[in-house]
Amino acid sequence: MRQWSSQEREQYVLEQVAKVRQEHPRIGGRKLYSLLEQGLREQGIKMGRDALFSLLAAHNLLIRKRRRKALTTFSRHRFRKYPNLIRELTPLRPNQVWVADITYWFTQAGCLYISLLTDAYSRRIMGFAVAETLATVHARRALEMALQQISKRAGRDLIHHSDRGIQYCSQEYLEVLAPYHIQVSMTENSDPLENAIAERVNGILKQEYLSQQPVHSLGEAAQHLEQAVFLYNYKRPHLSCDMQSPNEAHGSWGPLERRWKNYYKPPVPVSAK
Repeated sequence: MRQWSSQEREQYVLEQVAKVRQEHPRIGGRKLYSLLEQGLREQGIKMGRDALFSLLAAHNLLIRKRRRKALTTFSRHRFRKYPNLIRELTPLRPNQVWVADITYWFTQAGCLYISLLTDAYSRRIMGFAVAETLATVHARRALEMALQQISKRAGRDLIHHSDRGIQYCSQEYLEVLAPYHIQVSMTENSDPLENAIAERVNGILKQEYLSQQPVHSLGEAAQHLEQAVFLYNYKRPHLSCDMQSPNEAHGSWGPLERRWKNYYKPPVPVSAK
């Protein structure tokens, strides 16, 4: 086994970080460590997660989030709105709950819109589309891509969850769900936690894969999105899926170990005096 000097060890680790970030440019530290850990061990390099974080910080390689916003949901419309069917539900298998959402993507070609369908159990992106407008047809394209991966029989045991945006409430969209007898579920207020999984996947795609990509046309955007979805589905470990990739988790069944901590603590009620 090779004996590494401190300088050689750090240089080797930084080279491996650079290789991973060629495919996952803005992947977070914990997922990065998960991808590197076994390879470092095989080279006789012992480095914990905190030590890796310190090394990244020393070389200005920690990822910082970027925040810009655009409106994607219009819910003041005449179409029927459905109740939230998944409020107390924890998915225990793939294709039990799909979550749908539309997010914005600021590019050199202007503001584009990404429609996504994600499996709530495995976090696997089942369908996607990018467009220059919020027209329902684009959300429908993402849905049709997702439905190609299941049978109509499987649809009877599937819940489609989304916000109350006009795209998801329209007949143009719902008529695609109807032949599969898929149950329709929607958020009941504007709280992002009612569609938290979809919001999280949106953020990962944009912050880790798309935000730094130069995009000058819709065609370029579609290519970058397809590559990002592939890397996310097949190569990126997910903290909510026991550090499996979403595609690996999609072949599982039963509870998946969660590798992240919930630091939110609800306020303690004050006793009446």
